[in-house]
Amino acid sequence: MFDKVLIANRGEIASRIIKTCKRLGIHTVVIFSEADTEMPFVKEADDAFLIGTSRVQDSYLKMDAIIDLAKQEKVDAIHPGYGLLSENADFAKKCTEAGVTFIGPTSEVIRTMGSKIEARKTMEAAGLPVIPGIFHGIKDENEAVLAAQSIGYPVMIKASAGGGGIGMETVYSNEELKKAFESNQRRSTAFFGDGTMYMEKKLENARHIEVQILADRYGNVIHLFDRECSIQRRHQKILEEAPSPFLTEKTRERMADAAVIAAQNIGYQNAGTIEFLVDSEQNFYFLEMNTRLQVEHPVTEFITGLDLVEEQLRIAAGEELRYRQGDLRIKGHSIEVRVYAEDPITFYPSPGLITKLTFSKDSRVDTGVQEGAKVTPYYDPMIAKVIVHGSNRSQAIEKLNSALNYTVVEGIKTNLPLLKVIGKHEKFKQGSTWTTYLQDYQITSLVKERMDISHG
Repeated sequence: MFDKVLIANRGEIASRIIKTCKRLGIHTVVIFSEADTEMPFVKEADDAFLIGTSRVQDSYLKMDAIIDLAKQEKVDAIHPGYGLLSENADFAKKCTEAGVTFIGPTSEVIRTMGSKIEARKTMEAAGLPVIPGIFHGIKDENEAVLAAQSIGYPVMIKASAGGGGIGMETVYSNEELKKAFESNQRRSTAFFGDGTMYMEKKLENARHIEVQILADRYGNVIHLFDRECSIQRRHQKILEEAPSPFLTEKTRERMADAAVIAAQNIGYQNAGTIEFLVDSEQNFYFLEMNTRLQVEHPVTEFITGLDLVEEQLRIAAGEELRYRQGDLRIKGHSIEVRVYAEDPITFYPSPGLITKLTFSKDSRVDTGVQEGAKVTPYYDPMIAKVIVHGSNRSQAIEKLNSALNYTVVEGIKTNLPLLKVIGKHEKFKQGSTWTTYLQDYQITSLVKERMDISHG
C-alpha cells in the first residue's frame, strides 16, 4: 500500500478520500486555491499547498505544477477524485512519466473512452448494443439535417468531448436542429477545445442506469451492481439510487455482464462506470464510460459494504481484487441527493455566505463546506451529498424525507425545496421516473407552489 498520496482535487471529494486514507494510515497531501484557503479539506489533510489563484484554470488544472509538487513531496500516487483532471489522459500520462502512480486507468484507456465517438465504436466492437445514430464527426448543420432525417426525429446532438450536459440538446425538427447545432458546437469548442459533434436517436421515457465495475491489472473484473440516475436537471444528476427500482433481475444480470465484458475488452484497471440508457421495454444501450470514481459512489458502498476509495487505492498499488463476483450481494436500498447552492426553480447558481448549516445525524453526509463558508462562483455549486440506506426502497425513501426535513442551509438559495418535493412525489415513490421526469410531471411548478404557500 502507498505511504503518501496527493489528492488533486478539492471540496467534498477531497475530504472523502482523506477519510479513507487516514483509516489506512496513508499520509495525505492536498492542493488548494486562494478561494479555498479556509475550506475543511485543507485542514483535514496532513499537508496542504497553495497551488494558484481562484480560477480553476490557474489552480486545480495546472498539471505541471501539480506534478512538480508530487515529485517535491515524494508522494507515491495521485488520486484525481472526479471532475477536474480525473479523466484527462495527458495528466495520467504525465503522472506515469514522472514515476508517480495515477489512481485510475491508463492514459490510453482514458483517451479512448473520453471521446464519446471512439467509445461507442469500441463498445460496439465488443458486442454491446448502442443507440442508433451517426457516430462520426458531423461537420456542419447541413450534414446534421441529413443525418437527422435518416435517423428520424427526435434526435440528440452531442459533443464528442462533452460532459455535464454541455454541448447536448434534443431537437424535434430541421429548424430546431439548425439553431442547436451551431450553438452547441460553439459551446463545446469553448469548454473542451473540441467542436466535434455526433448524433443519436432520442429514446422517449428513457432511464439512465449505470453499472459500477472494479478491475485489477491481472485481468480480474467484477461489477458492483447498478445505480439509477434518471432524475436530472439540465442533463445533470440530482438524485441517484441503488439498485434501480425498474430493472428485472434478468435485465440486471444482462447489463452487469455487458459492463464486465466492456471493461475486459479495453483492458480496464481501477474503478469505472459503464452507463446505459434503458427504454420502457428494458432494452439497454451503451451511453458512455466514466473512467473514474463517480459522485454517486456512496449508494453502491451502502448496498455492497465496500469502500470504493480503498479498493481504488489497493488496485493502483498493484494488489489483486479482494473479492470475486460470487462474494457480493445487494444489501437493501440506498438513495443519494445532491444539495446544490442554486435556485430551485431556475437552477441558476447561488453563491454567497452560508450562515447556518445543519444535517441529520441519521444519514451519511459527504460535504466539503461548513457553516460560515463562502460558496464562490469559481467551482461546482454542490454543497453536500445526503445519503440514506434502508432494508428496502420504501424505508430508504422514509429516511430520505426525514433527513431532508432536518437539513437546514441558510444565507443562500439551495435546491432543498426541489429535493423535498421529489422525495414525497407519488411517481418517485412508484419508481416511475426517467430522464425527463422533472419536465413531464412539472416538478418545478410544484416547488414554486409550495414555496409561494410557505412565504404567503
